[in-house]
Amino acid sequence: MSDGPKPVSPRGTHLQTMGAVAWSFFGVRRSSDLERDVQRLNPVHVVIAGVIGAALFILVLVLLVKWVVGSGVAA
Repeated sequence: MSDGPKPVSPRGTHLQTMGAVAWSFFGVRRSSDLERDVQRLNPVHVVIAGVIGAALFILVLVLLVKWVVGSGVAA
């Protein structure tokens, strides 16, 4: 019996890609998870997920600012 590394599936799912991008936005990632992601995830999917995540982040910030300014809290 060997206690070697667990076999890694050759392809990651879209949910795994979005999870990896979300953790990257947050700035906290274990090196073992990073190595697994490098082996499993498609770089093109990671870039697309990053662009989508950045667009959603900007959209949320714009909506938050509009809500704060519209509510009169910022006046």
